[in-house]
Amino acid sequence: MTLTWVVVLLLTQAPGAGESADGAWLPASAAKVVPPADAPPTEAREAGRWNSLIRLEASTLALLPRGGAGEHVGYTQLSPALVVDDGAEWGLHVGAAVRVRLWGGETRAGRVRTEDWDSLSDWGQVVRALKLGSDASRVGLWVGELEDYSLVSGHLVRRYSNRAHPDYHPAGASLTARLAPLYVEAFTSDVLGARLTGAQADVDVEHLLGGAPREPGRYMVGLSVVRDWGRAEGVSPQVTLVHVDGTAVVVVRPGFELHVLGGWGERVREAGAWGAVVGVGADVVRHTLDMKVRLEARAQRGGFRQGYFGPDYELSRWRAVGSSGLPVAQAPFPEGFSAYGEAVVGWDGVRLGGLLQRHLHLSLGVEVFDWGRVDVDGRWAVQLAERSLEVAVSGLALGLGQPGARQVYAGQVRWRFAGRLYALGQIGTLLSPTAQGELRSGAFAAFGLGVDNAR
Repeated sequence: MTLTWVVVLLLTQAPGAGESADGAWLPASAAKVVPPADAPPTEAREAGRWNSLIRLEASTLALLPRGGAGEHVGYTQLSPALVVDDGAEWGLHVGAAVRVRLWGGETRAGRVRTEDWDSLSDWGQVVRALKLGSDASRVGLWVGELEDYSLVSGHLVRRYSNRAHPDYHPAGASLTARLAPLYVEAFTSDVLGARLTGAQADVDVEHLLGGAPREPGRYMVGLSVVRDWGRAEGVSPQVTLVHVDGTAVVVVRPGFELHVLGGWGERVREAGAWGAVVGVGADVVRHTLDMKVRLEARAQRGGFRQGYFGPDYELSRWRAVGSSGLPVAQAPFPEGFSAYGEAVVGWDGVRLGGLLQRHLHLSLGVEVFDWGRVDVDGRWAVQLAERSLEVAVSGLALGLGQPGARQVYAGQVRWRFAGRLYALGQIGTLLSPTAQGELRSGAFAAFGLGVDNAR
């Protein structure tokens, strides 16, 4: 029996509680926009002050197969969590969902859902987040779920999720190191299995040639390499990609940067598999606004494409979008050109805090190909009623305009209604790989209550 699990919901904060611990720590990027001089600190919690959070959620979870295959299965889901951090350099978030079968499923199936714990990689879900270091540190480490992850330039790994496969719950890791004029970021999608690994090294050209500049990071050249070993959660084809990038910041103002970029990539040991990209991007940072926008023109040849390891990769490595029925490493990809646009916007009516301390969050990526295909993925979330209510919707629609298009959608609501109590609900569609390499479609619904000691 192949079932699917509900992605862990983002947690709504209590009014005035500051940032939630879920997803609040992100690996440092290669460059940061300098905020305007009058902008207050963006961290909601005071650096050096220890914080803790204890939380327990209890909900029902229904998995509903579509197309007449399989049967409805119901679970009760318990999700304990413990968070401890110092607000700046160190943080730990542990806990995992345990699903106990109430009805449906195979007669011999155990009471606890075995698909959640049937491989070594699945035990990585116990560590939801471990942070060592900050954006200002020379060395920083992040361990946990990789959600919407991009490797520096993003031309190989962009908006990737290591838990898009609903029965595969690995803990990934990202390690960053800075030693002028060099910046390095390395990552793995699974610390307990041989899956995606990669790194990008960027050199500050101005610093290398003329010593420490007044404005570091304006002219960067980088090399990235990513390999899928295909050895965790089943065996899939291996693939290795490389990419060279150049970035020049052409406008610098307090709270604003405008840069141009270009790059070239290849698929290792595949003759004629290459791609090129040129584009422009802008970053805006204010005390209530954090916005990043990018526009790119791309060329793809011989099966290479930018953003190869994207939001759908954990499904595509079994069956690519389209009608070929092959894994993405073997499926044909038409040669041509595309236009790509991405916007990530965070806005807060008071001031930006952690990842969840904002009234509005929007993340959207769109790629349009000249041979008729359109890919869209995004998430929109708002906090209302003095942050006691959060509503979010997300969607992934790939291959639109072509046979074999793939679409997944979800919506969620969290409402804190009585001090430390909150209600939660989520509903959506999902895809689950089978042993034969097919993708089984289904739907899910979850409703329940949670309690924590947030103040």
